[in-house]
Amino acid sequence: MDKNSMSKITERFFRYISVDTQSDETTGTHPSTPGQFTLCRLLADEMREMGVSNVRIDEEHCYVYGEIPANTDTDRTLGFIAHMDTAAGPSGDASGSRIVRDYDGGVIALSDEVSLDPEIFPDMMNYIGQDLIVTDGVSLLGCDDKAGVAEIMTMAERLLADPEIKHGKIAIGFTSDEEIGNGADFFDIEDFGVEYAYTVDGGAIGEIEYENFNAATAFISIRGNQIHPGTAKGRMVNAARIAGEFDRLLPQEQRPEITEGYEGFFHLIFINAGVGYAEMQYLIRDHDTDLFEKKKLLMRSAADYINAKYDGALMLEIRDTYYNMKELIEPHMFLIDDAKAAFEACGVQPRVIPVRGGTDGADLSYRGLPCPNLPTGGHNFHGTQEYLPVQSLEKMADVLVEIARIKD
Repeated sequence: MDKNSMSKITERFFRYISVDTQSDETTGTHPSTPGQFTLCRLLADEMREMGVSNVRIDEEHCYVYGEIPANTDTDRTLGFIAHMDTAAGPSGDASGSRIVRDYDGGVIALSDEVSLDPEIFPDMMNYIGQDLIVTDGVSLLGCDDKAGVAEIMTMAERLLADPEIKHGKIAIGFTSDEEIGNGADFFDIEDFGVEYAYTVDGGAIGEIEYENFNAATAFISIRGNQIHPGTAKGRMVNAARIAGEFDRLLPQEQRPEITEGYEGFFHLIFINAGVGYAEMQYLIRDHDTDLFEKKKLLMRSAADYINAKYDGALMLEIRDTYYNMKELIEPHMFLIDDAKAAFEACGVQPRVIPVRGGTDGADLSYRGLPCPNLPTGGHNFHGTQEYLPVQSLEKMADVLVEIARIKD
């Protein structure tokens, strides 16, 4: 990693990504991995050192909270939230990450096999002349959401250091296991003690999100009948082939790789198939509630067709995981207006876009804490081609300070 002329927030980000905090949905615990507690305690120590008040850790579920008391006469309260875990997939050890200084618009080789190519990722061209934090080609970078964590921590440090920035009570919360859908499960909204909050867990600089997918996960098991192929006629039931047939019954134009914006999808994220047994797992997503319900109905109809054809071979379970927070944010649109104004004050053009995913903020909004989502500045999350412009990282800290600031 290149540490020459590294800003304080960039140093902070590199420190956080050196801790492997990948969550793991197979463990059945919360937190799902011990590395999340390592970062949790590191953040608590840093908050205490900078003077954050009432720093406390949920030692059972791995959350850390803190407060910055109001420094002016106001009833305004506001929270900022990010998650400590990173996604499964490539390695969570980001210690090989580095900074590419003064990006020239060309291809960036990350490893012998992996590169960042602006022909594939044209957003890179927006950052010519800037400094890009990139992976080593084999690991995640972890800016989802350690960039958000670093930005909130830097905001807190600046508010505490400069009494001229007038603000109400500011609450800080860092969650665990967001990437496996459990980030807000044990978040203590009452103890957090604010009326409104923002998650800092989005993408490119300037993006503001208050519409997210309705989400469900489908779990499928298929029972086959494994017979020697030489005597299989009329008796073999090939679970692997049934799995393929089931997938073909779903709309092939509704896959994530060919949808965008408000278009929903069915996403096959896991398959393990043999002749005698197969397992599949899908994500079902749509912003529109009616279309979301129709997608689930369509999948159940496909299962009914397979079961009628193969004598009940397929078991389907669909679990809703989160819902669109739009209707819960719309009565509080000042949150969006304040975010827009903060970006404009910091010289960034704001853009309100739908989240093609979900955030802790969706769950928290449904639990009574309206919580739209702000960007981290990162790109290409959940893969080895993840990157983060340093200037976006730094600018987002400015934006958070501006949101916290009470204007005259």
